[in-house]
Amino acid sequence: MIEAWSMGPGTLEVPLSLFAKNRERLTEKLQNGQVVVLQGGDDISHYDTDIQYVFRQEAYFTWVCGVREPGCYFALDVKTKKAYLFVPRLPEEYEVWMGKLLTCCEFKKIYGIEEVHYVDELRDILKSLNPDTLLTLSGPNTDSGLTAKEAVFEGIDEFKVDNEILFPIIAELRVIKTPEEIEVMRYVCKVSSDAHKQVMLFARPGLMEYQCESVFLDHCYRVGGCRHVSYTCICGSGHNGATLHYGHAAAPNAKMIHDGEMCLFDMGGNYAGYAADITCSFPANGKFTNDQKLIYEAVLAARDAVVREAKPGVMWSDMHLTANRAMLEHLKKGDLLKGDVEEMIKNGVNGVLQPHGLGHLLGLDVHDVGGYLPHCPPRPSGPLARLRTARALKAGMVLTIEPGCYFIHRLLDGAQNNPKQAQFFNWERVNQFRSFGGVRIEDDVLITEHGVDNLTYVPRTVAEIEDFMANGANFK
Repeated sequence: MIEAWSMGPGTLEVPLSLFAKNRERLTEKLQNGQVVVLQGGDDISHYDTDIQYVFRQEAYFTWVCGVREPGCYFALDVKTKKAYLFVPRLPEEYEVWMGKLLTCCEFKKIYGIEEVHYVDELRDILKSLNPDTLLTLSGPNTDSGLTAKEAVFEGIDEFKVDNEILFPIIAELRVIKTPEEIEVMRYVCKVSSDAHKQVMLFARPGLMEYQCESVFLDHCYRVGGCRHVSYTCICGSGHNGATLHYGHAAAPNAKMIHDGEMCLFDMGGNYAGYAADITCSFPANGKFTNDQKLIYEAVLAARDAVVREAKPGVMWSDMHLTANRAMLEHLKKGDLLKGDVEEMIKNGVNGVLQPHGLGHLLGLDVHDVGGYLPHCPPRPSGPLARLRTARALKAGMVLTIEPGCYFIHRLLDGAQNNPKQAQFFNWERVNQFRSFGGVRIEDDVLITEHGVDNLTYVPRTVAEIEDFMANGANFK
């Protein structure tokens, strides 16, 4: 029996006990007579072609068994705590084009699952378990608005099926990470941190944004074994730093980086399905101007305030406002803002300069599940409506802390035309930053019993960044 999975020498060995422990945690929350049935992801073709996207397993399916192949099903008998994997019965021709046809016995050894059968045997095997109820997965993703994929198979109508019990339980279990999951996340955050540092050494004026992206991708895969990144890389320089989700198909990291610009690079690797999500902001030429230092240190003050205060029991919505206050106070000292900071927040100035939430849960999805489950505080209104969760922090949660300050024309124009907001801006000074872009500082952190364990290892202060970049391409 294989005990762990890795991408080879030098990469993390992920113990199969990680997934076995997740199954055990799940059975402890359910009742005898219930059998969980999950359907894994399927291969997806590029439109009407015979070329397929590189397969990535559905996250709940990964959480419960770690199986990497498409077209599979999984069942868990709560009474016996026995796991069942069902794999596609592939044609012999598969071996010619795609590689060795694995037997059920071989799948059993690879994944450490007690029983493995073919998908066309699913109905009969489930019948033999004589379940009172099949539990299928169906529930809303509060970030995307989409619904989790519910298992469907031929013969399911012969069973009593419940699609409401499982979702809130398994989603909540995913919120709190086990020690084994934390080690995987610690690894992928370290790989991603090192990749960001390689980018900082490579970056200089005259390069294209995508060339910096390629350095990140190369390090994550070549050194860390991360075949995937967790989301589309955001490599914004200059004014592109004010586009929160820059890097998409219509804006594909394709601008030249110029001297005097800030770079805002938001990228995270993915290993064994687990995500990192890190943002570094730094001057393209390795030296901060006074204006760049002002904005950067305002955002850093926000990050530092949250790292100091975050601990179990603290509300995430309060942490968001803590970050806002620290940033606004710093900008006020720098003569960009004026007036009372609490009045600024009351009138939504915080949402003009940082329209997104403080951060989000992190795990098998980069915007991980569990933000607004039925037992959680509801989504706030007003500027805080963008928060991806408003929960009280708990030990074992992994989240991003990602305050930012952006000079977004549409939002600045709106504020300038809104007397309630305009009164707090020193417009002569603020308008000098119209082409600045933005700064974001994003760390991946573990909430412990006593506070924060920061899983991100990159230069963060102005002095650290300038000292680190002095060894890079700008100074060679």
